Amino acid sequence: MLGASGPVESLQEALAEADRIGYPVFIKASAGGGGRGLRKVETREEATLVYDSAKREAAAAFGDDTLFVEQAVVRPRHVEVQILADGIGNVVHLYERDCSVQRRHQKVVEIAPAPGLPRELVERLCSDAVNFAREVDYKAAGTVEFLVWTDPEQRAPAHVAGYGYSFIEMNPRIQVEHTVTEEVTGIDLVLSQLRIAGGETLADLGIAQEGISVQRSAIQCRLTTEDPADEFRPATGTIVVYRSPGGPGVRLDGATYAGADVTPFYDSLLVKLTASGADFTSAARRARRALSEFQVRGVATNISFLRALLSDPDFLAGDLTTAFLDEHPELMSASPGSTIGAASGLLLRLSEVTVNRPHGDSRTTQRDPATLLPREAIAAAPPARTAKQVLDADGPEALAAWLRALDHVAVTDTTLRDAHQSLLATRVRTRDLVAGAEAQARLLPGLFSLECWGGATFDAALRFLGDDPWERLEQLRAAAPDVMTQMLIRGRNALGYAPYPEDVVTAFVGEARLAGMDVFRVFDALNSVEKTRPVIDAVRANAGYAEGAICYTGDVLDPAETTYTLDYYLRIAEQYVDAGAHGLAIKDMAGLLRPPAATALVQALRSRFDVPVRLHTHDTAGGQLATYLAAIDAGVDGVDCASAPMASGGSQPSLGALLAAMAHADRDPSAGGGLDLADAATLEPYWTAVRDLYAPFEAGQRSPATSVYRHEVPGGQLSNLRAQADALGVGDRFSEVLEAYHDANLLLGRPVKVTPSSKVVGDLAVWMVAAGVSRADLLDEPARHDLPASVIAFLQGQLGVPEGGFLEPFTSAVLAGKPPLAEPAFNAIDRADLAHPMTRRAALTRLMLPAEAAAFETSRRTYGDVSLLPTHAYLYGLQHGRTEVIDIAAGQQMFVDLDAIGDLDETGRRSVHLRANGQPVVLRVIDERAPKSANVRPKAEAGNPGHLGASVPGVISVLVKPGDQLQAGDKVAIIEAMKMESAVTASTAGTVESVHVADKSQVEPGDLVVTMTPAPPA
Repeated sequence: MLGASGPVESLQEALAEADRIGYPVFIKASAGGGGRGLRKVETREEATLVYDSAKREAAAAFGDDTLFVEQAVVRPRHVEVQILADGIGNVVHLYERDCSVQRRHQKVVEIAPAPGLPRELVERLCSDAVNFAREVDYKAAGTVEFLVWTDPEQRAPAHVAGYGYSFIEMNPRIQVEHTVTEEVTGIDLVLSQLRIAGGETLADLGIAQEGISVQRSAIQCRLTTEDPADEFRPATGTIVVYRSPGGPGVRLDGATYAGADVTPFYDSLLVKLTASGADFTSAARRARRALSEFQVRGVATNISFLRALLSDPDFLAGDLTTAFLDEHPELMSASPGSTIGAASGLLLRLSEVTVNRPHGDSRTTQRDPATLLPREAIAAAPPARTAKQVLDADGPEALAAWLRALDHVAVTDTTLRDAHQSLLATRVRTRDLVAGAEAQARLLPGLFSLECWGGATFDAALRFLGDDPWERLEQLRAAAPDVMTQMLIRGRNALGYAPYPEDVVTAFVGEARLAGMDVFRVFDALNSVEKTRPVIDAVRANAGYAEGAICYTGDVLDPAETTYTLDYYLRIAEQYVDAGAHGLAIKDMAGLLRPPAATALVQALRSRFDVPVRLHTHDTAGGQLATYLAAIDAGVDGVDCASAPMASGGSQPSLGALLAAMAHADRDPSAGGGLDLADAATLEPYWTAVRDLYAPFEAGQRSPATSVYRHEVPGGQLSNLRAQADALGVGDRFSEVLEAYHDANLLLGRPVKVTPSSKVVGDLAVWMVAAGVSRADLLDEPARHDLPASVIAFLQGQLGVPEGGFLEPFTSAVLAGKPPLAEPAFNAIDRADLAHPMTRRAALTRLMLPAEAAAFETSRRTYGDVSLLPTHAYLYGLQHGRTEVIDIAAGQQMFVDLDAIGDLDETGRRSVHLRANGQPVVLRVIDERAPKSANVRPKAEAGNPGHLGASVPGVISVLVKPGDQLQAGDKVAIIEAMKMESAVTASTAGTVESVHVADKSQVEPGDLVVTMTPAPPA
């Protein structure tokens, strides 16, 4: 026997016995079984940690908390011998079973005979088992259990044929695994036990040792309602489908059925499958076949895990120990998707959406808009030469000259970027954009360019969609090879919200050009041309077309306008031309440029500069087609439009409307060919269906809004601002947010508003509404409020200084005591990654948008490439009776059906029962809509300097701990929501008493974050 103690009465006694026996040891329940009350420990420290929990578990399981300590053996096999004994001293054995494959010390499969053991060893074990039963005068069926391990040095208490072995215990009963012994010996153990209990002898039963032999091999698999991928957590619910296998050599012991309820109060064993064959290999093959025929739906099961186990080469080789599953963790992680590979993450994503319905129910019956695209149609009259051909053949300078010489106005289509940013919060996925791009390029080859990339699309693709924006660009380039691609780039900010070192910007431009970008429309939020020079230089160095964008605000014809005047815009244009821009663009983000002002501005630019001038506007107020017509009449070279279903309401004017308005007129856009009104109309059903599909992300503007002339929110910000307001709980007060935007604009010095400056104004506006703070409050006591981090950085000059300067004394009061801005710092690893072609894209993404890049990486690790999912299923989940087809790879598809959604369990999860290519799959996902337990946090007391509370809702990062010394203005926490950060700061010096929220938890306005003891007055 192994070294062991008697019953131990205390932790100290258990530690003393463990020291005597020698680690590792088991702390075991004396009345135990099934692994309950059993803990393996390697050190005194581990023993101290687990002793109480083992004692509690033993008491709960057996009504007896007595424990003892026993020597633990590393990687043993668990072998047991079945015996039968009658009442007159006769004992026989029915040979051995191997029960080594276990989870949490509970058996998973049982095999008879034990594969790979020397028969000399087996005979010794059987002999010892019989002798033990005789010694204790045992009667009836029972099992004598042993540990067996390789022991070449013969150090075990008993050994034979290179193996050591030790007695564990005797189970004086029929065990679960008795079926394998019955199958290999042909003896009915249950009936034999009953007859012995009735007084019959082994002779009466016709059983004698010399007549017992092992005739074949058998494997018993315990099918349980457990999820091996979730640490074998038991599942509960109703079995909605139950079909079992059959055939020769297949035995089932169970009593389940469709409609049965699986409760949490009993063992998770559902049915025992015992498969037998001529040898171990054939028994395993038959067991795998039987497992594949099982259909159990409604609760999670371990069927896929068992199939993977019985296919494992080590298992089939008989290399079995009690550590088998610990040494083969992939068997657990593979379940329930062991045969669907990388697609298991996609099924998890579908299951989560199906349970939680984050976007509600679909409001369209058109599941796949691509079916509405004209697959074979081509342009009625293609152009003689496209802008793309000019750029590729002759270079950007030639393209600029070609554009200036056109006798018709050039058109850029913004549907793939600014249109869906303005209307649908930039949520349209790559797969739907690529499908539209292919059709647009084929039917409208006369387009100057397709605007398809920019900071917002990069951000949303990473943060919300799980799309790789670099892959998006490459796919768009491939879909539209003969039309130029175009992007918007924020000067030295590139795609981010703060300036980056020039080498980062230069590397980004080079990589974007390599990935297929042609036209770079570069701007600075505050019209600082100096900050765009690195981009212009890099674009020129990479033979791209650099267009300097003059960001427009105000009204150049307003006599009261003293800041954003015609002279101001001409000065910016001159700086762009001097910087080497190939062309100019008027970037009217909020749709403030009115027709007479457009005439004046375009004529002034045309008279001063001989570079192409293009115009971009947003039709928020509904009158911007007139602005385009005025600008075209004044000589503008190009305008931006969107497909009609994705136009206006904050987006660009309609392409179809422009083509109709200009038909047969001077400078008709269709005059150059490849830009026909009928072809444009052919694409509109597709974009209508796309917009319907993405309806949950609508900006909410259902009609023209002339209020834009007051609040001046850029069209591209409207939908994202609404999403931000929703996230902060003030979406139902959006009119107040727009009014606050007007006030925030004035507080921040009336800057030109375009990302990222518009984001700063929006952050402040949403914060004001959420925190209940007015413009008057901020002007009265600027230092009293914890403003969003982006606002602080803006007032510190992170983006520059507005043309009219900052508002004083407001700005100085806000910044009093604030630390200076830190320059972005990149480590050696970042630099090395930036220099290497294989790591450059990931490094650029990480450097410019670190939080968004992290979100994308998390999504890829968790779900895989979700861009493969059909959009309807991606947004709205699975539906009963509807098969979703997922194109996993070229020539490889997965067909997914929803069978059932289980009941809510005690952990707040539901089981989702799917079929993937016919294979049942069960996934457990959190139901975000389930009732949450009450968790009422204390609120900060108004006016109490020792109470520091949350000003807005969001996820909080705690920066302090009890005992920390604080100075007035020190940050104690940061609250983040929808890319906006707000600090919680100390209003006075003092000491932290306690922290009332957990790090990374959700907080609501007014929640008490920290209590502190204010320092006494000096």
